[in-house]
Amino acid sequence: MGLFSGLLGNASQRDNDKVERDLADILIPNEQVHLAFSLIRDLIVFTEKRLILVDKQGVTGKKVSYKSIPYRSISRFTVETSGHFDLDSELKIWISSAAEPAEILQFKSDNSVIQIQQALAEAVLR
Repeated sequence: MGLFSGLLGNASQRDNDKVERDLADILIPNEQVHLAFSLIRDLIVFTEKRLILVDKQGVTGKKVSYKSIPYRSISRFTVETSGHFDLDSELKIWISSAAEPAEILQFKSDNSVIQIQQALAEAVLR
């Protein structure tokens, strides 16, 4: 169900140890992954210091963009759940005092976005 769920745009939880091995070149020494979700080919990773968004690009996914957002830089975030006519859920993240969101993530499942929002709230509000 993980692959099928990912193809539908639902985030699925990933094994933290495997994600740490995959991101060994990105993580700083002693930085640990607390929670990770895959969304098709992309990753949403929570460490104790930052949020890392991994965007695999192109047909082969060989080109990868790593966006690192320190929790202290996140000024606010919103969650929009799906409705009767709009079936997508959204998570928007603002950095510092920016007028527009720095990141907009879309999901097909309210469960996915709510779980990720809870992890983000826990990290930001510590």
